[in-house]
Amino acid sequence: MSGLKVPVVTQAKASSGEIELPESVFGGPVRKHLIYEVVKMQTANRRAGTSSVKTRGTVSGGGRKPWKQKGTGRARAGSSRSPLWSGGAVVHGPHPRNYSYRMPLSARRAALCSALALKLKEGKLIVVDTLEIEPKTKLAAGILSALGVDSALFVTDGENGNLERATRNLRNVKTLRVEGANVYDILRYRHLIVTVGTVDALQGRVSG
Repeated sequence: MSGLKVPVVTQAKASSGEIELPESVFGGPVRKHLIYEVVKMQTANRRAGTSSVKTRGTVSGGGRKPWKQKGTGRARAGSSRSPLWSGGAVVHGPHPRNYSYRMPLSARRAALCSALALKLKEGKLIVVDTLEIEPKTKLAAGILSALGVDSALFVTDGENGNLERATRNLRNVKTLRVEGANVYDILRYRHLIVTVGTVDALQGRVSG
């Protein structure tokens, strides 16, 4: 293997030639700072942001003055739902918010290329000629076993419902279409398995 040429195998790991990967997608530098920023953005976008407490205006009860203003020897109190009381309101507590934000498209594309280049550099990229099976978990497990893989992200160049259904019950395995390929999932799984058609589709995606 020389340059960006990598072997192509079948689902049974038999040799099926080789492919030259596009330099613009797999041959760039691994920009770890961009990878970090994009993963941080993706995890922030997945946050529910549902933490919430009740303020004095929303906590129930406490409408009646606990005791008269004067003559009791106790401090003045207007409500039993004061933040000072047990069962009362919370001051400056969290409220539902949206944590999501977006990075520039050019930065997201560069981070995706960096993640792909990292997989190639680590020897964790597997290119297969086709991924055609019946929608059975046992068959998907057989492909992983033949390839010597226990944690993998499949990226297909189009709809592959059979593969998606066959892998959805396997631990540490996920199938995405090329338009859904992202930095977080590429790094989350140990191996990246793509088809020959996926390589061309990835080049089209990052080039615009």
